[in-house]
Amino acid sequence: MTEHFIFSGHDTVALAQKYGTPLYVMSEDILRANIARISDAFGATGIDYSINFAGKSFINKGMCKIVDSAGICLDVASGGELYTAMESGFDPKRVCLHGSNKSTEELAMALDYGVGHIVVDSEFELDNLDRLTREKQQEVQILFRIAPGIEAHTHELIQTGKTDTKFGLPLELAEAVILKTLEMPYVKTVGIHCHIGSQIADEVPFLRASEVMLTLYKKLKDAGVPLTELNLGGGFGIPYLPEDPTFDVTAYIPKLVAHVRVLCAEMGIDVPKLVVEPGRSLSAPAGITLYTVGTVKTIPGIRTYVSIDGGMADNPRPALYDAEYDAVICDRAKTEDNTQVVTVSGKACETDLMIKDIALAQPTPGDTLAVLHTGAYNYSMASNYNRLRRPAVVLLKGDQDAVLVARESYADLVKNDRIPAWLED
Repeated sequence: MTEHFIFSGHDTVALAQKYGTPLYVMSEDILRANIARISDAFGATGIDYSINFAGKSFINKGMCKIVDSAGICLDVASGGELYTAMESGFDPKRVCLHGSNKSTEELAMALDYGVGHIVVDSEFELDNLDRLTREKQQEVQILFRIAPGIEAHTHELIQTGKTDTKFGLPLELAEAVILKTLEMPYVKTVGIHCHIGSQIADEVPFLRASEVMLTLYKKLKDAGVPLTELNLGGGFGIPYLPEDPTFDVTAYIPKLVAHVRVLCAEMGIDVPKLVVEPGRSLSAPAGITLYTVGTVKTIPGIRTYVSIDGGMADNPRPALYDAEYDAVICDRAKTEDNTQVVTVSGKACETDLMIKDIALAQPTPGDTLAVLHTGAYNYSMASNYNRLRRPAVVLLKGDQDAVLVARESYADLVKNDRIPAWLED
């Protein structure tokens, strides 16, 4: 029986040998189970709801196919993400366009594709959208993103619901801006939206946000705005480390629905369609990244550095947010006799520390190292720093494995380079 690390039924050492490293590995089985968990929790409440997968966490044509076949909707945050979805054959009516500074080109693109919803982020954007819809004589359904003034307990760089934020309309200005749409012939406001942050482990800020948003919802309804939807965003935290708290989304959803029903009864309004936008909580646990161990350098009395063949170019989150990850040596099980505390360092020409002071099973050159829970914001945020090639993505399903995104070649790195005439010999 192998002692290799098994992920979603697959031998990770064998995957590394077959496809090379660094390698992003995604499990379709885990993705679908995570989607089903949220769908089932909402379905049991009997409420009208929608689940919009936050594509920014992990998007490519194959992922769009999975989301589509799972019967949920897709949230995109740029023209590039929208184009990817359309190239995959995704139904545009089940696509919602987000973004804090959408260009005229992106708004026009969304209208031309006929997306189901656009989440308007500012008064400037609203006026731009009004102009475009008049020119095209095309109706569009929108939601407004609101900054509800909720400060969730998470890293300050991923708090997005505070009053001091680039995202959305400040709560005190929202009503006046939204009422402008009553005079716009093609812009139909069907809902309001908020997203208070990412990697949140406590349900209380979400419930508080629902109270703030429903208060505004009623005020707008009373003013004649034909609202039917309340989008409370995503941000459900996942345990990157074994000791991290777990946000139980299946326990949260019935509490949220019950809370909203009580509030709506007190306010004398119909319960709106509830929308959530999970991204990380669906994709992060479904992914790992495989690396090959290279140099192992011990500085006596200080630490041992274990260098891998990837790093901040394929996972910038430790550098950006001090994000922490768990990892395992895939070639052997960890025992009391072989455990060593080391620091995993990347190959970028920077400090590039992936994981500080982690107990691993005696890393040696040539070993395969798996960093866990990397299915969100790793592939999406990868770069070519140091002209490193972005890794391939492999998808697992049952006992099958196949390339989802091909590994970049050296030719890919220079294909868009141009040499001005005066630099030619």
